[in-house]
Amino acid sequence: MESAFGQPVCSYTDAETGLVVVSVFVQTKPDWSRAGRAELVSGLKRIAGHGLNIGPGKVVLERIRREDWAESWKLHFKPVLIGSALLLKPSWSRRLARKGQVEVVLDPGLSFGTGRHPTTAFCLRQLVVRRRAGEAQSCLDVGAGSGILAIAAAKLGYAPVEAFDSDPEALGIARANARRNGVAARIRFRRQDLTQLPRRGARQYSLICANLSSSLLMSERERILARLRADGVLVIAGVLRGEFAEVQRRFESAGLRLVGSHAHNEWHSGAFCWRSVGGPPAGGASG
Repeated sequence: MESAFGQPVCSYTDAETGLVVVSVFVQTKPDWSRAGRAELVSGLKRIAGHGLNIGPGKVVLERIRREDWAESWKLHFKPVLIGSALLLKPSWSRRLARKGQVEVVLDPGLSFGTGRHPTTAFCLRQLVVRRRAGEAQSCLDVGAGSGILAIAAAKLGYAPVEAFDSDPEALGIARANARRNGVAARIRFRRQDLTQLPRRGARQYSLICANLSSSLLMSERERILARLRADGVLVIAGVLRGEFAEVQRRFESAGLRLVGSHAHNEWHSGAFCWRSVGGPPAGGASG
């Protein structure tokens, strides 16, 4: 596209459908003759010739009206519903939460996590379905990112809620998001590297969300599980589909069982609880 039109291009991927749109914007109508279209098709064939799957794509020329381009990108970020209990929306959305529905306002930023990625969405669904009204339940968010999971947990009634991340910039964004949602006083954010966390925790939690890479989940399994209550639920996400079986095996060897699972595109997430009501096996984790 850039070679054919001599202009920079932009790419947008829909996280839900996987559809990728690559666009170039020009001031005047480009050469759209048979020869011009053939040049684009030839370029796509060269990509496919290197063994890459270009999919059933098509090339389209559209005339678009002038508008405020600095604001038009916001059209891609629409409200997200997590069941009937949770509404996630950007600050510019006019959608109102229904009666009894928790609302989290979060704008896309530098930190990962707006609720649209399948791994984040799985963690949010687990926060909703695992919440038992009227009961005291605590929550730990390992790798806070934008703070979306901790904010949702606090609004759903989990307490106390704690979250940590090793990135100071992410923590600044998370704290700002918590203030915007009126829950800053109900969440303890702190800078912490998971690999440097004490192997035995002073506090254990009813629900732990760990949206991390499979390698980090497995290498730091002991540190994570030391903070899970005997009746708690561990939610893991961020795992590639082809790696999930090994992650599941490693956590099951430590005494857990899989109680919820979801795969979407290349991602696979799961929820685990202890096999025994009394918590971890007497000998500790193995395997």
